[in-house]
This record gives sequence, C-alpha cells and structure tokens, in this order.
Amino acid sequence: MDRLGLTLVILDYAAVAVFAASGALAAARRRHDIVTFGFFASITGVGGGTLRDLLIGAPVFWVGKPSYILVCLAAAAAVWAFGPGARREASLLWLDALGMAAYSVVGALKALSLGIPPFSSVLMGVLTATFGGVLRDVVAEEPSVLLRRELYVTPALLGATSFVLLRWIEAPVMVAGLAGFLAAFALRGAAIVFNLSLPPFGGRAPPA
Repeated sequence: MDRLGLTLVILDYAAVAVFAASGALAAARRRHDIVTFGFFASITGVGGGTLRDLLIGAPVFWVGKPSYILVCLAAAAAVWAFGPGARREASLLWLDALGMAAYSVVGALKALSLGIPPFSSVLMGVLTATFGGVLRDVVAEEPSVLLRRELYVTPALLGATSFVLLRWIEAPVMVAGLAGFLAAFALRGAAIVFNLSLPPFGGRAPPA
C-alpha cells in the first residue's frame, strides 16, 4: 500500500472511531446498557459510509472488513469505561468536527474513484460525513444534527466541493484532500466557537 492509500485508510478508521464515540456518548446520556452502547456506536460510525455505498452501487465497506465494526465497539467500550464527562464531551465535539471533515473528503474520493460524476460525488461526501450523526440523533431521540443552528452540513458541503473542484482541475489527490479537509474543519470550528449559522427563512431565528 502506498503512502496515499495508507493515509486514506487511517483517515477512514479515525473518522469511524470518532463518530462511533459520539454515538456511544448519546447512549451514555440516556443511561443505556453496554449492548446499546455498541449499537449506537456502530450505526453512527458506519451509517454515512453505508448509505454512500448503497447509493453508488459499491460493496458496503464494512461487510468485507469487519474491523470497522470492531473499531466502533472499541470506541463504545472506551466511553463505557471512562464515562462521558463534560470535558470529554467538549473534546468529542471537536473530534466530531475532525471526523466530519475527513469523511467529507473520503466519501467524495471513493465516489470519484468509481466513476461517479463530480456533482454526485460532492453529495456522496456530504452524506458520508453527516448521515451517521442523523441516525444517532434519531435513535437517541435527540434534536437532529440537521436542525442545529450552527453550521454542520455546510462545512461538509464546503469540504467535499473543494476536494472535487481541485480534482477536476487535476490537482494532486493529497493536495486536494488536505485543502478539502482544512476547509471543512475550519468552517465547522468557526461555527462551534462563534455559533455561526445561515440566515433563516423570514430573517428571524426560531426561539431556542
């Protein structure tokens, strides 16, 4: 495996682990048992990639590589062992931003590599980066990530779009990937720190 391939694999596993941990934290807030921890972690960790693979007609990535599920279960066990804690949850907010940024690029890259058109590849990057969080919030009966005022889907869209556009003009994969990742993470980080959001319909935000 070359350096690029190794980097992408590391990013993929890291993003799965981070999202899985956020799913386990959702289970912790509901005080569920260890089996539910593993379930929440798994659907959050691999949910986005599963939807992507089904839509583009690719083999679902974790079916042939169960190590992805093992990573999810390990993340669930770590959250169970160490407990959520306010400081850990704050850290995971930023780790989630890292995972989202990485997955926006990885998802778009896989779609492009299979001959999916650029526009659709951008959408696959966004879905990969966000759908796991949507599933997590649905099963945990929490407000959906799609309804957050602060930007979440938009950074994923920026990251995937930046990557695909740079690849379209034949920038090296590593350069395009790094640019897409940094764009997504920077915007998501700014949204966390400054509570950035897009203007709502009608010009007024709904009451908190």
